Amino acid sequence: MLDIADELNRWIEQGRDFAVATVVAVGGSAPRRPGAALAVDSEGTAIGSVSGGCVEGAVYDLCVQALQDGEVVRERFGYSDEDAFAVGLTCGGVIEVLVTPVGADAPGRTVFASALSAAAGGETAALARVVRGPVELLGRALLVRPSEARWESPRTESGEGSYEGELGGHPELDRTVVHEARALLNAGRTGTFDVSASAARWGSPRTESGGGSRCGAALTVLVESRVPPPRMIVFGAIDFAAALVRAGKFLGYHVTVCDARPVFATRVRFPEADDIVVDWPHRYLRRTETDSRTVLCVLTHDAKFDVPLLEAALRLPVAYVGAMGSRRTHDDRNRRLREVGVTERELARLRSPIGLDLGARTPEETALSIAAEIVAVRHGGSGVPLTGSATPIHHDVRSASIMPGERAVPSAGHPASADRATARACSA
Repeated sequence: MLDIADELNRWIEQGRDFAVATVVAVGGSAPRRPGAALAVDSEGTAIGSVSGGCVEGAVYDLCVQALQDGEVVRERFGYSDEDAFAVGLTCGGVIEVLVTPVGADAPGRTVFASALSAAAGGETAALARVVRGPVELLGRALLVRPSEARWESPRTESGEGSYEGELGGHPELDRTVVHEARALLNAGRTGTFDVSASAARWGSPRTESGGGSRCGAALTVLVESRVPPPRMIVFGAIDFAAALVRAGKFLGYHVTVCDARPVFATRVRFPEADDIVVDWPHRYLRRTETDSRTVLCVLTHDAKFDVPLLEAALRLPVAYVGAMGSRRTHDDRNRRLREVGVTERELARLRSPIGLDLGARTPEETALSIAAEIVAVRHGGSGVPLTGSATPIHHDVRSASIMPGERAVPSAGHPASADRATARACSA
């Protein structure tokens, strides 16, 4: 649900009641990843998507029903070969959604409000929700902050950050979920994890026997992480860079343009860039922060800039390093890099000439070529046409999949009650 945090946060501020359906597991060629959400308010306004259109109508109805009866609903949608009019995914994939009503008076609204406010404000935080398990716990949520954060009201674990909310069980369950959720948050990932039956304790921890009641069943928890956007640093303030900045922003990157020439590195030339830096590229790269998601695009096309910059870039643990140039420029640049001590292993990381072979000519076409290669590298795509190939259409969906050994049940007309798990929303 954090993918539509901006809109949902406005609904919270306006005091609206709404229900939100979140993709919590996927299988096969599902169109949306875990965390994708569709929400419906009490007036029938809908935002977001869970399937790209295949089952939106049925999920909309589930949200409306949840608003009326206040129940959390888990539903699975698959594809039915037998019934052409069944509500299901025509792509042949499977998705499982959790529908949660968020009424104005619901006890869990405070946690959702904090999570949505943090996400809309660009803060680093994770929302952990029980998406599989006993009906008494289904839909309960925790907001997990990073360890370095300091906040006024939520509970704080010694030296390990803070969290808000409770799962309605033994405190040890909360601590277990917080620990696992923070690991996913630190990696910037959205995904699921299981909590064993022995750890999934609920009820009052202060019974006469001194312990909580065992629910007797394992739990599955979905963690939606919201972290700052990854960085794209474009070196070389040329026309191709202006087009690449626009492509980078479209893909969700925080884009910086760096060039040593102040006459070219200007806000007028790059109005969409988040940052514009006038400095020698290699010098700026050594002093700025990068991480495993950072993308470096070298468009300077000049050996006096390229060589010292790439010498530094190819030794950083970043996601992508690409450099523009002809085949001849590429060969000459590699020779120069070897001369300054860059190893063959390091050179193998260089994407040069930068981009995929799209026959690009214009700056916009070239930017599309570069962006396509970045996406392919990020998700493990091959870059070959899907027509005539047997490669997967959607990659990297292992973090939250339909549980092994479970069968996805196609839904016909309206979701079947036999595959439904319900619980009173935010029940005490």
